[in-house]
Formats: sequence, structure tokens, C-alpha cells
Amino acid sequence: MLRRLLKHIYVQVLIAILLGVLIGHFFPAFGQSLKPMSDAFIRLVKMITPPLIFTTIVCGASQIGDIRSLGRVGGKTFIYFEVVTTLALLVGMLMVNILAPGEGMNLQIGTTDTRVLAQYETAAHHGNGLVDFLLSIIPTSFLGPFASGDMLQIVVIACFFAIGLSYLGPKGKPLISFFESVSEVLFRIVAVIMRLAPLGALGAMGFAVGKYGLSALHSLGMLLITVYIASIFFLVVVIGSICRMSGFSLWRLLMHLKGEILLVLATTSSESVFPQLIRKLEGLGCPKQVVGIVMPMGYSFNLDGTCVAQVICAMFIAQAYGVPMSFNQQIALMILSMLSSKGAAGVSGAGFVTLLATLSAFKHIPIEGAALILGVDRFISEIRAVTNMIGNAVATLVISGLEKERDEAKMAFVLKRRSVGQT
Repeated sequence: MLRRLLKHIYVQVLIAILLGVLIGHFFPAFGQSLKPMSDAFIRLVKMITPPLIFTTIVCGASQIGDIRSLGRVGGKTFIYFEVVTTLALLVGMLMVNILAPGEGMNLQIGTTDTRVLAQYETAAHHGNGLVDFLLSIIPTSFLGPFASGDMLQIVVIACFFAIGLSYLGPKGKPLISFFESVSEVLFRIVAVIMRLAPLGALGAMGFAVGKYGLSALHSLGMLLITVYIASIFFLVVVIGSICRMSGFSLWRLLMHLKGEILLVLATTSSESVFPQLIRKLEGLGCPKQVVGIVMPMGYSFNLDGTCVAQVICAMFIAQAYGVPMSFNQQIALMILSMLSSKGAAGVSGAGFVTLLATLSAFKHIPIEGAALILGVDRFISEIRAVTNMIGNAVATLVISGLEKERDEAKMAFVLKRRSVGQT
């Protein structure tokens, strides 16, 4: 029984997380030295993600049929993303106003060390504004985005390639078969990489606890509590309601994705589970053509966890410095947060970069207060990444249902089987 249990990747990851916490706590120097294990695993995943996104979109879009159908799926997906991210921002704003985590700090402008922000400011100021953001989506070369890992630009290239391929008709079938074969090879590579997931989780948790210590969880505790409560509320109430309306249980889906959730929790990167998440969604009855459109778009446009955390952190800084925020100013902050959350997709440390980008554009809140967030950003990143991943998984199932192409019987069977602990 124990040997069978240990074969599951989520059990291995959970054990690795616990070991990482123990090593980081009792041997902090050694725990910090394990960081290259996490970095290596993330790099391997990022290495395979760009070509996987490209082949997934091309193969998926080619199976939709005509351009009109492709536009319909893309249009529904985009509208869904905008509605849900708006709800995420509203939840974050509601919670930060109710719990007011920053009130009582009474900080004065000029008292916070801003030198630690230097490494993030260049990325934050690059591409401020809607026009710059839209221009940044368009790649300057075909291969450049694959080298830099710019997910938004890869999505654009893949969509144009899929459109061009659809015009070829029967002549394009050999090329489609080629990309399907390439996709199979890439997924085989992913299977090899995922065997290293426990090592990546061990390194990530060992470093985090070794560097910040368990006591770091108490630093700025109310901010962390607010972000976690808001994120869980968003998942249970908003995403849970969407799941019920679409005909499936959020809890059963979470049980089905528990391995991916644990890995994202350890690595604080939703990209680390992108490849196997595609396979699991297809296994739930989602058609390949819908998965190939929704998932890559979601990783660029549907960052629910980022939206929840970002608006809370911005308001926390305002409260800490005693900056009054009117209703109109809070609405403006939400709009800027929505734009910047999309503009920093694929950027290293994107959550913190988007916060700086928002504060740079929203002059009412002192940007130096962002230095307060750095100490706990690692812990905020955990729930932020998990929420992003769950939101995109649900979006794929919902859009598949709206297209009436979801295999309901297959989804019900898999989710019911997982909920009772069968394999």
C-alpha cells in the first residue's frame, strides 16, 4: 500500500515540501544552498513551454475548422477572462477595505529603504500604458519570443500560423500531422522532466524557509491573511459558483488536480504545471482544440490570483502611509491593475513587477511602500500562483461546456473516481 502510494507524484512532492521545510528550519544555510535544484527544474519547464504552447495552439486551432469558429472560441474566452478578472479585483478590494491590514502602521514618506526596488523598476516602467502594452504583444521577429519565453508574443505567432495553416485546406494536413507528432515528443519530454518535480519542490521550500525562516510568516501577517482570505473566498464563492453553473464540482476538480496544486505551491510558478495540466484537462473531456486556445490565452490574460493580490498590496501601502482613497480612486486603481496584470505576463517576478507598474502609473500611492511587500512576496506568490492555475483550469472546462464539446460523461466519471480516491 505504501509503495503504491509513493508512486504518485503528488505524494512525492508533498514529502519533498515537508523535507524542505525541516531542512530550511534546522539547517538554514544548507536549505538556501538547495535553491539551484528549484531553479533547474523551473528552467527545464520553461525550456519546453514555448514550443509546447506553439504546437498546442496550432494543433488545437487546426481542429476547430474555420476562422469563424476560431474567432468564436477566442471571443468567448476573452469575454470570460475579463468578467472573472474583474470579479477577482472586486473581491480583493472588498477584503482589503474590510480587514484594513495596513491601518495603524503610520509610515512617513521617505522612511522606507527603496534600494531593494532597483532590480524591479526597469521592468515595471517598461511598457507602461495601453498603447505600449498592445505594441509589446507584437513580436519583432518570428523566433525571438521563443528565445525570450514571451508567452503573449508566442500566442500571437501561433494564432497567425494556425490561421495561415487553415487556409491551406487539405494541403496543410501533412504539416498538421507533423506538429501533432512534435507535440507528442514534447509531452514525452515533459513526462521525463516531471520526475524531477519533487527535487524542485525540495529546493524551493528549503531555500524559502532557510532564508526567511518560519518567523517570516508572522512578518506583515495581516497582509498575508488578507490575501489568503480574499483568494480562498474568490475560489470558493466566485469560481465555485461558476463551476456549479457549468455542471461540475470545484472540490472534485481540486482533488483531481491536487498534485499540480502542491507543485505550484512549492515552486510559486503556475507555469511549472502547464504541460501536464493540458493533458489532465483533455483527460476530463475537454476537446483538444479548445484546450489549445484557452490555456495559452489564460496564462497571459486570466491571472485571477495576481489581480486579487495586487489590488490588496496597493491598498495596503496606501493604508500604511495613511493615504486616503476615494471610491473613484479605487476604481481607477482596479482598472490599472487589470491592465498591468496582463502586460507583465511571462516576466520573471511578474507579480511584484505588476505591482510596481501599477504604482508607477497611479501616482497617489507612494511607490517606495512596495519595499514593504518584498519580505512576504514569496508567501503571497504561493496563493497567487495556485489561484491563477485553478482559474485557468476552470476556464477551460467552462468554455468547453459553452461550446457544447465537453464530454460530460467522461468528466463526471473522472472527477467522481478521483473524489473517492481511486486511480
